[in-house]
Amino acid sequence: MVLTEPPLSRRAAAPPAHRDGNVLRWLTAYTASLIGDSVYFAALGWSAQRSAGPTEVGLVMAAGAAPRALLMLGGGVLADRLDPRRVVLGSDAVRCLLILAVAAGIALTTPALWLLVAVALLFGAVDALFVPAVGALPPRITGPDQLARVTGLRSLSMRLAQIAGPPLGGLAMGLGGPAAAFAVAGLLFALSLPLLLSVRISPLEAPPGDTPSGAGTPPRPGTARAELLDGLRYIRHHRLIGPLVVAGAVCELGLAGTLNVGMVLLNAERGWGPSGYGWIVGCFGAGAAASAALLAVAGRLPRAGLTMAGSLLAGSVGAAAMALVPQLWAAAVLAALVGLSAGVFGSLDSTLIQTAADPAYLGRVTSVVMLTMVGLAPLAYPLVGAAVGAWGTAPVFVGCGALSCLGAALALASPAVRRAELPRTELPRAASR
Repeated sequence: MVLTEPPLSRRAAAPPAHRDGNVLRWLTAYTASLIGDSVYFAALGWSAQRSAGPTEVGLVMAAGAAPRALLMLGGGVLADRLDPRRVVLGSDAVRCLLILAVAAGIALTTPALWLLVAVALLFGAVDALFVPAVGALPPRITGPDQLARVTGLRSLSMRLAQIAGPPLGGLAMGLGGPAAAFAVAGLLFALSLPLLLSVRISPLEAPPGDTPSGAGTPPRPGTARAELLDGLRYIRHHRLIGPLVVAGAVCELGLAGTLNVGMVLLNAERGWGPSGYGWIVGCFGAGAAASAALLAVAGRLPRAGLTMAGSLLAGSVGAAAMALVPQLWAAAVLAALVGLSAGVFGSLDSTLIQTAADPAYLGRVTSVVMLTMVGLAPLAYPLVGAAVGAWGTAPVFVGCGALSCLGAALALASPAVRRAELPRTELPRAASR
């Protein structure tokens, strides 16, 4: 049975997210699913390493990215057509059955390369449905004034999954081999299902006075292509969401390759070794976790649009400066600053988009935002690697930082972004006597 409530705008203010049982049930389910993702990727990589060479390992690990990127926008259309919770439930159920079937198959025979590639492709396709739907859920489980807290808690869940998932997968791999690791991932997906079923979903109402020019009233469901094009027009014409999506895409193109590929090459060039790389990555993660905790506790930051753009500018400058400092400790401090700034930017960007978007378009908006991360950003990886090989780390880091600064400039050029604020916490109405 689907648990529903009156629209959030017609109810008393939602309780703080960290004390809301409905939010905490969703957060627990989301965390279990994220840890399952981490364990799955660890199991996939180790299984590929046992049965193939380095080139094939890279092929297996990258196989899921193509269907995820190609189908992401279609997943957004589906999330808007259906109840997003049902899409998340269906996605996690399919992932659970898929991974448990793989665990059973591997327990009976040595995993073949074709099997691992097929699993990665199927998992990536299901992920393309899961990601937009899970991004459309927070506004339906809490009030607008609590979305920043939910975003902060969600970011903390992602950090927890990154910390707990790989060791858990390695432990399962050590005790029972690839079959045990895949089984643990499948059970974590299974754990999320009853928790998601208990989450109450509320219908949403369009933000008042927020119909962008050219969008009009959302049309009745038509073909998937027509709905997708309508969603893209909605984003393009929206005074706030359009600039935020563009700024986020430019930021990802500038920073993603630098922080993922460039950081490895910078560490090798400076001779800091594995421990140095660990310190830099750890400091970045600590900064990002601190920003998530800040949003989870504060619930709201004033002048959100300006704060978001300022944090992006600070993070971009910090990322560029990392290749200009010769000491490891200075690079680690800058990495913490970049992590903190990136966390604030990402949280505020996501919250502003979710509070501004018409519910009829929220899935499609989320899919476009996520596509810039899983689709566009990886395109920069080979370019950054080739550029570092040709010119060295310092020019590439400075160039990528400048590109990310352009994203901040585009955000600041928008009056809607400069004036953007998060919803204020509404006091509960006094009970009628």
